[in-house]
Amino acid sequence: MAHFMTVLGVWLGAFFTLCIFSFLYKDNPFYKLAEQIFVGLSAGYWFIYTIYSILIPNLFTKLQTDFSRNTILLIPGILGVMMLLRLIPKLEWLSLYPISLVIGTSAGISILRYMKSDVLSQLTATMMNPLKQGSIDAIIGSFILIIGTICVIMYFYFSRKQEGVLAATSKIGIWFLMISFGASFGYTVMARISLLIGRLQFLLGDWLHLIKP
Repeated sequence: MAHFMTVLGVWLGAFFTLCIFSFLYKDNPFYKLAEQIFVGLSAGYWFIYTIYSILIPNLFTKLQTDFSRNTILLIPGILGVMMLLRLIPKLEWLSLYPISLVIGTSAGISILRYMKSDVLSQLTATMMNPLKQGSIDAIIGSFILIIGTICVIMYFYFSRKQEGVLAATSKIGIWFLMISFGASFGYTVMARISLLIGRLQFLLGDWLHLIKP
């Protein structure tokens, strides 16, 4: 039975992989079938995960264990129910309160986190690392990082007309931005290519046994 389920899983994986690849030819019912099954399974998985890994241990279990000490948990529980009222047109306006609270809280936390990680840490690394590095290559790289950071900041400085030294540094900043965007795009493409290689290895190895899996 276990072997049958393993073989069935391999054939289903191969079938849905080929259904997704069929979109390279044109949009077709097989691609739509695989897409809808994937979305449905993902939604169902996260729904069950939310219930058994978040709601039950963090809300229902704590309320059942010691209701008097965990009464405060009723507030997020009520807000969660209010968010579901978005499905009822007449009570949809009640869902705006928890949604606005979540967005506002998330924005405030994200601003503090990014201020610390992307701004303060970046400034510290940019200004202090060249004095701490030992090798010549690391020191040169750090100074290039400083020059790039300053030039990119000058490119986004719109309070004065960009001419003279400001125009020159802005052009250098554009080069740094284009190199950064190109590297990010290349990294994204490389990640997608690695996924493609993984699927091809599955088809040729686990399914067709033409190569070693």
